[in-house]
Order: sequence, then C-alpha cells, then structure tokens
Amino acid sequence: MNGVITKTMNKEKMLVALKELKNKKTKTSDFMEQMSIADEIHNIEMKLNGVKPTDSSIDCIGCGS
Repeated sequence: MNGVITKTMNKEKMLVALKELKNKKTKTSDFMEQMSIADEIHNIEMKLNGVKPTDSSIDCIGCGS
C-alpha cells in the first residue's frame, strides 16, 4: 500500500488492502515497520467504519496513533 490511502479506494479494495497489511504485519520483526503498518491498518479501518476523531468535522489526516 506504500502508506497511501486515497478517497477513491472502494470498500472492496480497502478490504483487500487490510488483509494484505495484516498479513505483512505478522511477517515483519521490525518494530517500527510494525507500527507503520498498524497505522495504515487503523486508517483503513476508520474509513471502513465511517469513524472520525472525537470533535472533528473533517476527515482524519493522522490521529496520533
């Protein structure tokens, strides 16, 4: 995914990307890479679930996780 999640991704593409990222995360032993992948997973899950940060009327760019 290269850290890029676009608004044009449809739900099916997001689900495929989510599965690939979760698989990639389990295969890496580098902690920083795991955290980067976890951030991408979190962002996709937020988009899939229609979740925005508390008190936010705009889309999340980075919630600090």
